[in-house]
Amino acid sequence: MQTKLRGALEMSAAMVISGTIGWFVVRFNQPLVDVLFWRCVFGAATLFVACAALGVLRRGFTPRTFALAAFGGVALVVNWLLIFASFSRASISIATAVYNTQPFMLVALGALLFSERLTAMKVAWLCIAFAGVVLVAQAKGGGGADGSAYLTGVLMALGAAFCYAVAAIVAKKLGDMAPHLIALIQVCVGIVMLAPFAHLRALPTDAGTWGVHLTMGVIYTGLVFILLYGAIQKLPTTVAGALSFIYPLVAIGVDFVAFGQRLTTAQLVGAAAILIAAAGMTFGWRLPGLSRRAAAARSH
Repeated sequence: MQTKLRGALEMSAAMVISGTIGWFVVRFNQPLVDVLFWRCVFGAATLFVACAALGVLRRGFTPRTFALAAFGGVALVVNWLLIFASFSRASISIATAVYNTQPFMLVALGALLFSERLTAMKVAWLCIAFAGVVLVAQAKGGGGADGSAYLTGVLMALGAAFCYAVAAIVAKKLGDMAPHLIALIQVCVGIVMLAPFAHLRALPTDAGTWGVHLTMGVIYTGLVFILLYGAIQKLPTTVAGALSFIYPLVAIGVDFVAFGQRLTTAQLVGAAAILIAAAGMTFGWRLPGLSRRAAAARSH
């Protein structure tokens, strides 16, 4: 019981911290590539210390597992680029809601790559989420965003969800590798990817900017990964899935409190449809009509 409670607290803390990352990115308005480069640098340093302390560095990796982890790192970094860029275009609330189509991206990839069966219930939740995305996409942008920028932000959030699903599929294939080590390899890949584009010849000279970069790397990357993976190892999948919905709720609340973002009726309905469908997919909820039809079909 004590282990589960600790896991629940770790998961909750990771989700609350993650839910404020949109505010942090928008509020401090640093060049995106620089933010992500230093996030990877300081995140790698934090994760290296954690891996050394946990003894996972001694286990090592094969060329195949390293290549797979590196591929997942590419997907993860592109995911960060897209989701952060979407915040200023579609708002933190909408981008976060659309980003939570990740479970459906995972189901689609599973069906395409591993021939996993698509049940009628999964298709129904997918249709509800798709309707939510359509509602969100057709709504007018808020916060001064014009229609084209808003739609671009929605599409970026969808792309980020897809990239995250790819990274998750890769992590699943690396089941025998310590998750902290996977994360370390991924952020190191991010350093290599982003270094050519970062402004390394004009390094920040003020403590405030370095504070932003340190916070992104140490808190939002290293600490969040450590808390998240520690929690997943202690909690049943259903509990971890339930607590993961703290993230979008915090993000939407932060967007409202910090930036006064008020969603239109269509945006609210669309965002709610996406989050409810994602929860239904995650927890295996059954829609009443489909449940009765499925039972009738089995009886015949």
